[in-house]
Amino acid sequence: MSDDDETATAPEEAKPPVPPGQAAEDGDDEQETPSGGSDHQFSSGQGFGDPYEEGFDLEPPELKVDAGKVDPVDSRVVADTLDDRQVGADQVDADDLLDVGLSYMRINRHEQAADAFERVARFTDDERLEQEAWVDKGVAHAELEEWEPAISSYQEALRIDGDSDHAASAHTNLAYALYESGRSEQALEHAEKAVELDPRFGQAWYNRGFFLLERGLAEDALNAFDNALRLGFRNTEILEEKARALDELGHYDRAEEVASEAEEIRKEAEQELVDQHGRGGAAGAAGGPGGAGGATGDAPSAPGGGLAEELAEEFASEPPADEERDRERLDE
Repeated sequence: MSDDDETATAPEEAKPPVPPGQAAEDGDDEQETPSGGSDHQFSSGQGFGDPYEEGFDLEPPELKVDAGKVDPVDSRVVADTLDDRQVGADQVDADDLLDVGLSYMRINRHEQAADAFERVARFTDDERLEQEAWVDKGVAHAELEEWEPAISSYQEALRIDGDSDHAASAHTNLAYALYESGRSEQALEHAEKAVELDPRFGQAWYNRGFFLLERGLAEDALNAFDNALRLGFRNTEILEEKARALDELGHYDRAEEVASEAEEIRKEAEQELVDQHGRGGAAGAAGGPGGAGGATGDAPSAPGGGLAEELAEEFASEPPADEERDRERLDE
């Protein structure tokens, strides 16, 4: 073994780097950098404060809502809660938004229409427009046969103003929704109120007559039906209900004439539906009151039924004649 080997010593023990903010141990005031450069003195600093000093909360303040007023299955709670924070009332044209809702109604997108009308009521500062939006929202829910939301919407409209020009529509539609939900006694009260507010409202007279006839007051019901007809409210439903009132009063010949007239109107509506290949509307089913449509008069009325709907479904499912001939040729 050479002298060099004898004099070789073990390598110095590796020393761990000093963490930031911690002074070096005694005798280690200087540290060499890996590159052999000058020493680097780390700052002691103040460190970070306790992030949980003020408590920990998964819910930011803007998302705190009253759980008792929120439907637990409502998926729009967060979006609706943040809506006012993200969009200011001055950024929304409520009149244009109302037109959007009415456009949805015309293409039978009633859920979207209800959302649009609710936002109109939320963003507008005009009480009259707000009342109109609540009435239209109720009509959208009625088209979906969601009677409780419809009732709540009409009641909200009446809470804003019970004597305005939209109040009669709210009372009439509320009477219809109450009847469909099984509360016919309350329905008559609102039908009476609608007539008092607007004596020239044909739909209100028809609903009043229907509820009176349900209570066996055929003569009063007949007068209500005649008032509605004089005001231009004429369709299959009112003629059939008038025929029923005449029959209960013992005017059988007159009842038969009115029933025949109702049947003619129904046939004309069905023929129109056939001509339009299932794309048009037709008379609704008889035997019940109707909604008056929206406060603007543009929203649809109560859902229809009967043979007209059956024809519409048949045309929707039947392929066009040209397409059927092409299939026959391919089979050959």
